[in-house]
This record gives sequence, structure tokens and C-alpha cells, in this order.
Amino acid sequence: MKEKRFEIKKANGSALTMRTRIIVDNETGVNYLFVDAGYSGGLTVLLDKDGKPIITKRQDCCEQQF
Repeated sequence: MKEKRFEIKKANGSALTMRTRIIVDNETGVNYLFVDAGYSGGLTVLLDKDGKPIITKRQDCCEQQF
């Protein structure tokens, strides 16, 4: 079975409210924040205090794959 490229690390909210998800790229380890509400949404890379992308090590991941 082929490994999925992206995984959800953490998810909050419900279908009736604003939802947030932290998504991890399994190839790079980079963390992204995805927010959606109704018919709109946005995606951005998560940065640390030095402005560098937050990287998750493989063993620290995740809730579900997609």
C-alpha cells in the first residue's frame, strides 16, 4: 500500500462552525494550518519564532491520512 503524502495532525471544530486542521507533509515534515468556514478557507505554512517552517518528525505524526 502506498503511503499517503499528507496527514492530519490535529483537527478542531465542526461542520457548522469554523474548522481548523494542522496538516503535515510526509515527504518534507512541513506543518500547514488549514482553516475553513462555510464556502471559504485558507492554507498557510506554520512558522516557528525564527520564521522557519515547523517540521514534524515522522514518529510524531498523525491522526489520519488522506
